[in-house]
Amino acid sequence: MPLFSRFREKSIFQTVADAGNFNSLVKAIRAAGLEEPLRDEGPYTFFAPTDEAFNKLPKGTVDSLINDKEKLVAVLTYHIVPGKLMAVDTIRNHSARTVQGAVLHIDTCDGVKVNQAIVVHADIPARNGIIHAIDAVLLPPV
Repeated sequence: MPLFSRFREKSIFQTVADAGNFNSLVKAIRAAGLEEPLRDEGPYTFFAPTDEAFNKLPKGTVDSLINDKEKLVAVLTYHIVPGKLMAVDTIRNHSARTVQGAVLHIDTCDGVKVNQAIVVHADIPARNGIIHAIDAVLLPPV
């Protein structure tokens, strides 16, 4: 049985909430008011920063984002692409437009990188899309 296959019937939000290594992301999703869309809408591809990724941010960044809902929503929606983009699809697609509106650049020369973030676990299934765990928080262009 593939890793994470028990999550196939859970939404994107439920999957990251239950995984145990996305606690900062779950807190941010709730603060941004994006729990319902990530539970009920889709399909989406979610490039989900792990807790380790959030820990790489400068001290105070997460709290600052949590206190600025507009900026937090922009950052989180920059991690979400409409539709279901599996790891194998990234070979053909070297960019993807996000829900936030900006474009993510995808590099498959040595594994899969999205902008500066490395995909550390790809193709985590969810009822309303697919999740790719990444090792950095993506910040949208200003």
